[in-house]
Amino acid sequence: HVQLVESGGGLVQPGGSLRLSCVASGDTHMRYCLAWFRQAPGKEREGVAGMCSDGRRRNADSVKGRFAISLDNARNRLYLQMNSLNPADTAMYYCAAAPGAPPTLFRLTPDFYNYWGQGTQVTVS
Repeated sequence: HVQLVESGGGLVQPGGSLRLSCVASGDTHMRYCLAWFRQAPGKEREGVAGMCSDGRRRNADSVKGRFAISLDNARNRLYLQMNSLNPADTAMYYCAAAPGAPPTLFRLTPDFYNYWGQGTQVTVS
């Protein structure tokens, strides 16, 4: 079992930056994939950025060049650095984990991940 707790959301002006953090605790696995998703009111949950234990990464087209996912293994923290924010980035942001998942099957769709945090709100206005 894995627990995920996000933080770092808030209100930011267009063009600004935020860094989200997700602390993971519980079972550890040699293979895993981690990701950030977001969901705006009335919209489906969208994969933003993800990475796996073998180093592969993927960003959604909507955030390429602006967002970056990173992992601090020593502190069990997953980060999402978000730059050049715009109102379309307003959403609840969720950290997700797929412990034990083969990186070769990596994808940024919600069904791939079986552990989720409670979310942190990001508002760009």
